[in-house]
Amino acid sequence: MLAEMEYTHEPVLLKEATDLLVWDPTGLYLDCTVGLGGHAEAILQRISAQGKLIGMDMDPEALELTETRLKSRTGTYRLVHANFRDLGSILESEKYFPLAGALLDLGVSSLQLDKPSRGFGLQGEGPLDMRMDPGNPLTAARIVNEWPAEQLALLFKEFGEVPDAARVARWIVDRRAQSPLETTGDLRELIESRTPRRGGLHPATQVFMALRIAVNRELENLTRGLETLMPYLDSGGRLAVISFHSLEDRMVKNVFQAYVAQGQARLLTPSPVRASIEEVRRNPRSRSAKLRVMEKL
Repeated sequence: MLAEMEYTHEPVLLKEATDLLVWDPTGLYLDCTVGLGGHAEAILQRISAQGKLIGMDMDPEALELTETRLKSRTGTYRLVHANFRDLGSILESEKYFPLAGALLDLGVSSLQLDKPSRGFGLQGEGPLDMRMDPGNPLTAARIVNEWPAEQLALLFKEFGEVPDAARVARWIVDRRAQSPLETTGDLRELIESRTPRRGGLHPATQVFMALRIAVNRELENLTRGLETLMPYLDSGGRLAVISFHSLEDRMVKNVFQAYVAQGQARLLTPSPVRASIEEVRRNPRSRSAKLRVMEKL
């Protein structure tokens, strides 16, 4: 099953991201969220024998599959199990700077989303887990079964932009008083039984997204990662970020604009790059993707 996922995974905005990112084939490149290795593989194909790539990910299962994917490729690379919020210490310990470019491909990989036992997706039945790193003590089940209604409502409103967030939080608290919510099906069925479907979006989608962001501290990690990377970029070095929802994209846009205002960078994408009609048709998950790239001056 894992091998099958490796080959069906399609990286989003692959050509657009690597075209803008890889400007020096002899440089050092960092894939901060290597996932299943699609972007990493493309970077290796573009750099020379003098170039190097380091790939980081908090998911050890993804790193194992990426190693299998890359081992037959030419080029120097190293894979590291780490969260990109810790990339400063990683780069220092590896003496891996200045960087010609760094890439962050945010969100959930196909491995995580399509495997019910990871608890990320709406389809299938699995534990309410949602941890990218299995060593993380916080799970989605702990949040929905232990957090007070007010904290749940704030989470759903801020991270998921959930309509009637307070009402959804109350449904969860009332339901768990009878028995704990233990599986993705428990939570999905609770929400869909009380919320009509509007358009093609499942009514539980935004709740699941908010829980995933909270479990993995995604927005906090993104802020730290973006702030940490800048000093490690070489002059002319590029930072590319692919985001999948408005909260992430807004943060990236604001950080990039701040660097531009300070005279430290210029934007290579005045407006975000979106997936083509052909890519969206081939890979519907690319529909919400936005690519922003800046260059350090």
